[in-house]
Amino acid sequence: MTPVLATDAATMSPVALFLQADIVVKIVMIGLIAASVWTWSIILVHGGRLRRIQSRSKTFEKDFKAAEDIDNFYTAHRQSDLPIAKVLGAGVGEWRRSTSGRTIDREGTRSRLAAAMATAAGAEIDRLSDRLNILATVGSVAPFVGLFGTVWGIMRAFTNIAAQQNTSLGVVAPGIAEALFATALGLFAAIPAVIAYNRLTHGVNRIEARLHRFADAFHGTLSRELETD
Repeated sequence: MTPVLATDAATMSPVALFLQADIVVKIVMIGLIAASVWTWSIILVHGGRLRRIQSRSKTFEKDFKAAEDIDNFYTAHRQSDLPIAKVLGAGVGEWRRSTSGRTIDREGTRSRLAAAMATAAGAEIDRLSDRLNILATVGSVAPFVGLFGTVWGIMRAFTNIAAQQNTSLGVVAPGIAEALFATALGLFAAIPAVIAYNRLTHGVNRIEARLHRFADAFHGTLSRELETD
């Protein structure tokens, strides 16, 4: 009996289950493995990127508050790729355009400053959110794709049982295990995707809140400058 059990255990390994599967289930498994790899690449790239932006933005804000000349600070950071630097650039650019004439429309300038910085903040958030929708898609679709592979595999297992006229565990188990392996792969791809989507979205929301706080504070500073002109 021992040699038989060893052989059965070997046929239940993940590699053996994949090799024993028919072409439809194999395509499902390959698709789910590819989705899992894609998910982890997005998690690693975006997770590291958001952490770096949070850290650098904190330093940027601290330096901005300590700066005595906004023009010099902007000149020193105009090439920065930080979202908060883009918001600053939009505010400074609109300020220069609105105050370059002989007469200054104070209310119009305030409105244009707010709109310019809000637009810049929105564009940066859109850029940071890119590909997060892929995580949401994988998280919601992968379990159903895995379930499809399971249903297909179980149908194939019952077909084999009917053909062999044998319902012993040795005939039934490999087919059922092969089918359930597809669901396991679906959950393996979906669970990290859902967790990462919630976590990364929270990180993007924190950056968005920081950008709007910075824009409001900078808008207040420029509004006070208008009152002194």
